[in-house]
Amino acid sequence: MIPLSRRTLLQTTGCGFGYLAFSALAAEAAAKDAAKAGPLAPKPPHFPAKAKRVIFLCMEGGPSHVDTFDYKPKLSADNDKSYGKGRLAGAKLFGSPFKFSQTGHSGHWISELFPQLAKQSDELCVLHGMQTDLPNHPQAFLQLHCGIFQFPRPSMGAWVLYGLGTENENLPGFVSISPPAKNGGPANYGSSFLPAIYQGTRIGGNGRFGSNAQVSNLQNPAQSTAAQRKQLDFVQRLNREKLARDGANPGVEGLIESYELAFRMQAEFPKVTDISKESKATLDAYGIGTAETENFGRQCLLARKLVEAGVRFVEVTHGGWDQHRNLRADLTRNCTAVDKPVAGLLADLKSRGMLNDTLVIWGGEFGRTPTAQFGDGRDHNAKGFTTWMAGGGSKAGLSYGRTDDYGFDAVEGKVHVHDWHATILHLLGLDHEKLTFKHAGRDMRLTDTKGKVIKDIVT
Repeated sequence: MIPLSRRTLLQTTGCGFGYLAFSALAAEAAAKDAAKAGPLAPKPPHFPAKAKRVIFLCMEGGPSHVDTFDYKPKLSADNDKSYGKGRLAGAKLFGSPFKFSQTGHSGHWISELFPQLAKQSDELCVLHGMQTDLPNHPQAFLQLHCGIFQFPRPSMGAWVLYGLGTENENLPGFVSISPPAKNGGPANYGSSFLPAIYQGTRIGGNGRFGSNAQVSNLQNPAQSTAAQRKQLDFVQRLNREKLARDGANPGVEGLIESYELAFRMQAEFPKVTDISKESKATLDAYGIGTAETENFGRQCLLARKLVEAGVRFVEVTHGGWDQHRNLRADLTRNCTAVDKPVAGLLADLKSRGMLNDTLVIWGGEFGRTPTAQFGDGRDHNAKGFTTWMAGGGSKAGLSYGRTDDYGFDAVEGKVHVHDWHATILHLLGLDHEKLTFKHAGRDMRLTDTKGKVIKDIVT
């Protein structure tokens, strides 16, 4: 509580100085209240937000944009001709073996590989001019998540949680479902130099996600809840004594917070992850009960349940999109696995009135080349590829940017990963230049020293 009223301050110190003093006291009181509430308490955005939460559908390996969302009739017309530029010089052009058609009122061109998602076409904001720095998995995947790959950095989910807090103190604010062990591994959902409380909580891993997937060691079979509380109180008293003795210690502070969160999670997390009470219609909509879509369908349904319960940022990973060969069979299998679950997620969020303020993102670390590799495959392409957004203030039905006639270079509406991050934060009400954390003598941020908001795709 502020000890002096504004009126008292104005009377005793004069109008101008009194107002400044009041503002300073108010800011100090707000800071103290926020500190008292804890690091995960909800925080106001920098400006009115379009989105309150994020679901990131991450396709690890680099999905082929020219076979999914970036229709290139000239590539098909010039199939098997030699490509004459840059590192692809002399390689044979490889027209997509999949048919495309325009969908919905938006007219988005979508491959036959996504028949269910095509029904949600009018919800999509498709970005065709995406670019990243290097066509190598470890670097590009880390950049997709952390902004840069040269040095350890917090992941996007950690930055979002740091900036906004969470809406449910009994659940982690950032959850990563089935993250990969390679291409940076835990760094892709880590907090780096941010306090440890902002790192992601992992469920499953490396593409494995069983029907009963839970956070590891969530339950303690050897002790009752009351006994655990007594034990935790004793440990926390020791931790706080160390903190009082040593002064500021982010490691100990993070440990105290994470212990308390883990204790609270025991009661609520199993309820949220339980899908047994979902209707058959809901399960069918996500493809749960069908072998090809069971795994990813469960992950997408869990993502919906988590954000509905107040989790701020959920990432769901589907791996295996690195089709250097066997593209026809392997890409078909991958798209079949995610098509119905993703369409079901969008429809479910919309039916619950949640899509307007939930930002759903789909994409991988880069795209693929328009030329053939090993006869029936494509190499990595960082110069132009496609991602899409839905809901959360993104412009539904918009097709933004363009690659060249073969789908290799972005030529219009270029969106670098830094710009993509800046725009995601903007939709959440966060200024990417102001969302900073002091580390190593400078104010660090997700977008490093770059990035611009792509306002043309914001409602």
